[in-house]
Amino acid sequence: MPLVDMRDMLKHAYQNNYAIGGFGLVSLDFLEAIIIAAESCRSPVILNLSEPLFDRHDFKLIMPAVERAAQQAKVPVAIHFDHAQTPESISQAISLGCNSVMLDVSAETFTVNIAQTSRVAEMVHACGAAIEGALGFVGGAEGENAVNHLGEACFTPVAETKAYVNRSGVDFLSVSIGTRHGRQHRHTKLDLKRLKHINQEIGIPLVLHGGSGLAEDQYHKLILNGVAKINCYTELSDTAAAVIRCNVQGHATKGYIEVLQGIKDKLIERIKIFMHLWGSSGRAAEVLMQCRTWQLAEQIVIFQVEKCHLLQINMLIEHGQEQLSSVPGVRQVFSGWSINDPNQIHICWRVQFVHHDVINHCSQVINDCIFSLLSNSANPKLSIAFSPSISKML
Repeated sequence: MPLVDMRDMLKHAYQNNYAIGGFGLVSLDFLEAIIIAAESCRSPVILNLSEPLFDRHDFKLIMPAVERAAQQAKVPVAIHFDHAQTPESISQAISLGCNSVMLDVSAETFTVNIAQTSRVAEMVHACGAAIEGALGFVGGAEGENAVNHLGEACFTPVAETKAYVNRSGVDFLSVSIGTRHGRQHRHTKLDLKRLKHINQEIGIPLVLHGGSGLAEDQYHKLILNGVAKINCYTELSDTAAAVIRCNVQGHATKGYIEVLQGIKDKLIERIKIFMHLWGSSGRAAEVLMQCRTWQLAEQIVIFQVEKCHLLQINMLIEHGQEQLSSVPGVRQVFSGWSINDPNQIHICWRVQFVHHDVINHCSQVINDCIFSLLSNSANPKLSIAFSPSISKML
């Protein structure tokens, strides 16, 4: 089954009272375990990549594997970039294959939060992707990911949620109602009354951060009050760490592979439990019927210049690739040129986009880019003629 639009995926979960797991991953063991568990349960799933957790790893290296695993999965999958700090990191994440993002400026004031989130939302939507906003601050407790979210929790203010959603343009809202990033106890007190009022106010899928360690009845109440995505990483991290400790005890001579043996199986077992608890198990087929697929697209741009400007061709191509590659939603740019006429040189750019929606947004940008290159060249009188653009889905 293909990658799918996360807006459609969470809309189905929201309307049918279940939640989809946004499972955090930091290695191939986690990635494989999430996909295998989802296929075993016939569950839609979200691959969660949190920016703070990749401060020791190269995000660019793992993304090709994540995207490939999602494309080959037998269940609907979305790829989410979580807790992004800047518009630049979000743009990069989308270009690398993420089709949903979260800008985390929840520690900022209400006005600043809206201003920053709305600007990013415009860019994200132009790329065809989804965006999660955060109102209220989910603090951190003990645990590997908690250190990235230190500070006292600030609950989501009900009175401000409607204005925030309308003005920011977010597709989903992360709420703070008592959970914490990191480890928490089953007796964690949740403000379900607040959650119910928020859900009634805005009527869009809600996201729960700090989803590890709650009781079964708490999960059910959260889902009945609008939570359609539950983030889970700490419990998976602790599960993997426990396997490593067990493998090491009394076996100091074990090698790296031996120490990691059994991690994937334990992760699969734990993830399957969550999928049954949250009600996503068995939903894959009906979710796929309701979701738009997420596919790359291409546009071919061909133009010609006079042969007398041959020395400037490489400069035009190089600068064009640089400028086009910086446009949000542009995945790759391929270029070349040929002489088909004694007096004319044909230059071609094949631009690969993350999604077909980007083409409508970027067509004028591409045209402006080419004209800008020509006008700033050594000879601004270069003649130019465009062929009709050719767009296609990959």
